Amino acid sequence: MVRTRPLKVALLGCGVVGSQVARLMTTHAEDLAARIGAPLELAGVAVRRPDRVRAGIDPALVTTDAEGLVTRDDVDVVVEMIGGIEPARGLIEAAFKNGAGVVTANKALLAQDGPALHAIAAEHGADLYYEAAVAGAIPLLRPLRESLAGDTVNRVLGIVNGTTNFILDRMESSGAGYGEALDEATALGYAEADPTADVEGFDAAAKAAILAGIAFHTRVRLDDVHRQGITEVTAADIASARRMGCTVKLLAICERAGDGRSVTARVHPAMIPLSHPLASVKGAYNAVFVEADSAGQLMFYGPGAGGAPTASAVLGDLVAVCRNKLGGGRGPGESAYTQLPVSPMGDVVTRYHISLDVADKPGVLAQCALVFADHGVSIDTVRQSGKDGEASLVVVTHRAPDAALTATVAALRELDTVHDVASIMRVEGE
Repeated sequence: MVRTRPLKVALLGCGVVGSQVARLMTTHAEDLAARIGAPLELAGVAVRRPDRVRAGIDPALVTTDAEGLVTRDDVDVVVEMIGGIEPARGLIEAAFKNGAGVVTANKALLAQDGPALHAIAAEHGADLYYEAAVAGAIPLLRPLRESLAGDTVNRVLGIVNGTTNFILDRMESSGAGYGEALDEATALGYAEADPTADVEGFDAAAKAAILAGIAFHTRVRLDDVHRQGITEVTAADIASARRMGCTVKLLAICERAGDGRSVTARVHPAMIPLSHPLASVKGAYNAVFVEADSAGQLMFYGPGAGGAPTASAVLGDLVAVCRNKLGGGRGPGESAYTQLPVSPMGDVVTRYHISLDVADKPGVLAQCALVFADHGVSIDTVRQSGKDGEASLVVVTHRAPDAALTATVAALRELDTVHDVASIMRVEGE
């Protein structure tokens, strides 16, 4: 039975995602009311530019007073679609203190201040939901937090940024360079005018922090995540990966350390075998591969961005928060009972693909091999080619601590016979 008094929703931001949230609340009003047990009603929409025409939204609901909106006595749930740190953080805190539940997609804020926000929400008996903060429409955080609550997650490996996946996919399929592929992504609307957050890995790193925190029941902040973007990936790297039977992806990797007493979180481009499920993820799609003790290997795949897909995840959270409101309960809060430390990148065990420009003369390979041996790094394969006094040497290592691999590269740079370390890329998924 659906009660007649509506639950009132304050919407902060009415951009690409916010406008779709408002649209879905209207077009699916009857279904949402049946699923929740009460109708939903927009209490107001806070924006920066109130004069802009917003199709389907009553102009009388539009306001620039976001704080006044979230602290209204009749507001039950606040949907925050502003993004960034401030004023979003202050408005969310004000909503909690007013007893309202919050739904957000603000990955940057959650990666920086998630524990503090969870604490304030718990203090005031309010919900904090954020399924849309990672991987858009893909149901991911709730399965990690709830469906796998009785299992032990050991590794989360994923493509969580559609812009970079599109760029790398175009570089592979067309032979384009990074700049050309970025221009195409921008023209098609996959990349922002300022693509820094995407191509330098900041967006993926924030998502990695959230994923690691939920998967391993520990607190992981953005500053804990090793980050490297795709701006240095070249067409030569893509071609070299192809020769190895691999493809290049920007990966977010969160895993328990070998002893199980620490965790690591990192974002960087990597070569993965074409046989790996993530290798087939094309265009702007996202996919996340989860490895757990009992469940085994799970993969979540779908559109990771866009107004309607992201709004779908927001509406799912909105339904959950509203049901909790009616039932007088709360959803799951922060789970950080393990309090595991986050190990530095140097402790991560991985493999390197290293491309060197070297002098084409006898003894160079032996000289380079000695450097690897001196740092305890075993070589898996070597490929050498050259002419006219110059040669290219491509070395793929066995697994070793990242610190040892980094030190090896630094020592190689010091050799007179090594003219340049042309590229370095990690190899994952094997």
